Amino acid sequence: MPTSVAVSLRRYSRFADCWMMGVDANPLGAGLYRSDLFDKTAVVPAANSDDYWAVIDGLVQSNAIDLALVQPEVEVVEWSRRQRDERLPCKALLPDYDLARLLVDKSAMSDALMNTDLVPVSIVLESSFGNLDEVESALPYPFWIRAASGSSGLGSLLVEDRDSLTGWVKINSKVESFLCSEYLPGRNLACKLLYFNGKPVRAACAERVNYIMAKVSPSGITGNTSFGRFLNESKPVTLSIEAMNILFEKAAAPRHGFFTLDYKEDADGNPRITEVNIRNVAFNGCFAQLGANFSEDIVRLLNGDSSFDKAFRQYQFDDDYVFIRDVDVEPKVLRQSDLLSVL
Repeated sequence: MPTSVAVSLRRYSRFADCWMMGVDANPLGAGLYRSDLFDKTAVVPAANSDDYWAVIDGLVQSNAIDLALVQPEVEVVEWSRRQRDERLPCKALLPDYDLARLLVDKSAMSDALMNTDLVPVSIVLESSFGNLDEVESALPYPFWIRAASGSSGLGSLLVEDRDSLTGWVKINSKVESFLCSEYLPGRNLACKLLYFNGKPVRAACAERVNYIMAKVSPSGITGNTSFGRFLNESKPVTLSIEAMNILFEKAAAPRHGFFTLDYKEDADGNPRITEVNIRNVAFNGCFAQLGANFSEDIVRLLNGDSSFDKAFRQYQFDDDYVFIRDVDVEPKVLRQSDLLSVL
């Protein structure tokens, strides 16, 4: 995801010539070695480390960094916490800390929207199975189960019966609690929303169709889309703004930050929110290729660009555009009509 943000700026924005530094807590992170994208890179402590801010502050100061585009959710939460408690080392577009904490907890997010039609029927299952009867009373089999917090489809599976449910929970023994939700057989949608100083300014939608290395995951979902479609539909945007209004109020938070709302449609085609990410998602660079460059938008807003039109706009795409992604290759954007077919 940080690499995708860098690609969006370096290749598809007016900031192609900017000086850019990339950091990662993982010394094996491939982005650290992308000299075509970054002018400088560094390995930093994990966001929950006592040394994290000393290192980050030092890098910002010594390299005269003007702004940060923070991507992993754990770091978004930590930067949001510091934003609340003290001055940030540089400019950054971040959600309110209480809102960030609410959204990374999938069960808390679901509870906040429970009395609406925006989310599927859901209930938390304790890993000890202490409330298994309650779960089975609330949800008929089959239903989805996934980790109650985190991203990338951790611990996700469509369970068909009690045996598959209990077996899956035992296999994922490191997960403290699971969110169980009604089975939604329809499309998997994503809606990106950029808020700035109290109002939404940009949005865009896509459909996730297939996933990278889907065969290695029992659920078929790995968190990284291999094939997707760009959408011009307004309904996910309308629903996303409605949901975010509720979530902003629930957390008593200002309308500010970047969010990606994930949806799954029910059998009647009604979109239901499955999670709200507090960051860009991995196919951010694919959007940028077609002009929906949220990374550029954020930089322009943080820099106070007076030419930026803050009137709300949903990015629109020419019909038929899709994107293809895979491991170790750059994403490809093309028209679906140009996809090769089996003769």
